Amino acid sequence: MALADKHQCREIITKAVCGKGRKFSTVTHTVTPPHNPTSILGAWVINHQYEAVRAGDGIEVIGTYDINIWYSYDKNSQTDVAKETVSYVEHVPLSYLDPKHRASTQEVSAEATQEPNCVEASVSSNKSSVSIRVEREFAVEMTAETKVCVKICPNGCGDDDDKDYDFSGDDGDYDDLDPDLLDDEL
Repeated sequence: MALADKHQCREIITKAVCGKGRKFSTVTHTVTPPHNPTSILGAWVINHQYEAVRAGDGIEVIGTYDINIWYSYDKNSQTDVAKETVSYVEHVPLSYLDPKHRASTQEVSAEATQEPNCVEASVSSNKSSVSIRVEREFAVEMTAETKVCVKICPNGCGDDDDKDYDFSGDDGDYDDLDPDLLDDEL
């Protein structure tokens, strides 16, 4: 068999998703309004802003949001809105990471798959503050240059219709595949 008839492989450097992660979290904040609250009439999380940075074995999402609490005070005879800006740092571990990526080319991104949302607000036991429970979820990705191996066909990319492929060794066992690597947006 001539050397030209053998298949060869080449390594290609390409930009690809080299790391992924997702994290859901619930946090509790305490807001102390100017008046001792009697009851909570509403609570909202607004003005969410964030950015992603690479940190250790994962990606950190650094952000802020405003908590607005509409409450009554003075035995439910008056109302007011208390506002507080909250800062946070959420560490999202990477469930998948390509160890052969070029670290100097990495870029990270984050998407809030669930924007911060108030799920519970209650007057604290000391009757001077409000406890707010907030849920949030982030999906993160890291892209970087990495190497992929491709098969080189020395005779070109001719028509494959006349080729006979043998799939007898394929037992159809795909249990070891990582479902997190599938693109959710297909």
